[in-house]
Amino acid sequence: MTEKEKMIAGDFYNTRDGELIEMYHKARKLIDDFNKTTSYEMDEKQSILKKLLGSIENGVWIEKPFYCDYGENISIGENTFINFNCTFLDCNKITVGENVLIGPNVQIYTASHPLRPMERINKDISNGEAPYKTFSRPVKIGNNVWIGGNVTILPGVEIGDNSVIGASSVVTKSIPSNSIAYGNPCRVEKTV
Repeated sequence: MTEKEKMIAGDFYNTRDGELIEMYHKARKLIDDFNKTTSYEMDEKQSILKKLLGSIENGVWIEKPFYCDYGENISIGENTFINFNCTFLDCNKITVGENVLIGPNVQIYTASHPLRPMERINKDISNGEAPYKTFSRPVKIGNNVWIGGNVTILPGVEIGDNSVIGASSVVTKSIPSNSIAYGNPCRVEKTV
């Protein structure tokens, strides 16, 4: 199993693997190009996003700056809007549905590490291993979801269709469809 396959499977993987480093460099170049475009260069922006992301449907609008790890693990449904300064750490799949509104400064994380230092830190890195252990879990955001500004979404979370996540929430667990949820940790407060 390659390190990339381990990463997507949710197993521990070596973040310093050559294939992953190449994906990282390719993504950084495309991200730099995207973030340097002007607001008038709409066709150029879309062209770059099509090269960067795993899939992007019609009507997607992403404001710059935008940041991600690899890009190719991100899928975005049609008519989705992603506001300024969002970061998607796509070490695993990030799936965003249709008609989603994502506020500024939203962070979506798929990468994680063991909580205990003795399990997290690699003592012997002479074989090219990263100095820490990493695994990842996918994140899925359903259709017609609104995610307020400054929200953080943690690995393994699913947000159901038609839900609203209040600003500055930290989403640590999945949220069912048709929910209004907010807080730290984010909790369902009512249904719509």
